[in-house]
Amino acid sequence: MNPQCQPFNRTILYGEGLFETILWKGRTRRLFRHYERMKGSADFFKIPCPSFREFVDLIEKETKGEWDLYVKFCLFSWGDQRFYSLPSEYRTMVIVRPYRKVQSLKLSVSPFKRNSKDPLIYHKTMNYLFNILVKRKAITEGFDDAVILNERDEITECSSSNLILLKDEMLFTPSQRSGLLRGTTLSLLMERFEIREIEMGIEELMEADAIFATNSISGAVPVTRFMDLDVPVRRDILEDLNRAIDEEDREE
Repeated sequence: MNPQCQPFNRTILYGEGLFETILWKGRTRRLFRHYERMKGSADFFKIPCPSFREFVDLIEKETKGEWDLYVKFCLFSWGDQRFYSLPSEYRTMVIVRPYRKVQSLKLSVSPFKRNSKDPLIYHKTMNYLFNILVKRKAITEGFDDAVILNERDEITECSSSNLILLKDEMLFTPSQRSGLLRGTTLSLLMERFEIREIEMGIEELMEADAIFATNSISGAVPVTRFMDLDVPVRRDILEDLNRAIDEEDREE
């Protein structure tokens, strides 16, 4: 159901809503990760939430039996129009479009910093203006995206992806304590590979032997340029990461 611009649509009034972006491959194990994350955030914000069965049924209705599609599942919050009131019900919308895989990324460093204590960081909310500013600024400077730093100049993530770096044949990712939303793709990779969480600064990226960006749509993608540095591509590691993602996409 499409949201209507009425006083009780709290998503339009206050940005109180959630979403998940999904590479649709049917009822896979990774799909349940998306639902679990959304349900956890809905509980945190006290937004009523559909069941897993309704979640899947709504997506299947819009995808019409096709796979390998970009799907955005939106959960809208409805209720009293006072900003501090609790929502009383929900509405949903499913957006479907063709899937285009990103082949590589060029990253800058965003001038916009993130506060690691901000509770919104840890949820995929409709309050997305900060991410939009990061992405737009990077594009105007000739990059695809930008690395976001926190108030201590620690690396967190990009506007819509997590980061994994390779150094001396070991894999690292920024610590969640630095202030980032751990994606479903990064979560599954951390279960299948030894990936250490550390607080890291720009120097760690500049000295990395390879850098990968991960999200639920593109999987693992090589970063080929960071600021003014060319970054080597480790195809063997990249293939291992994407193989693990593909395996989970086949599991129900």
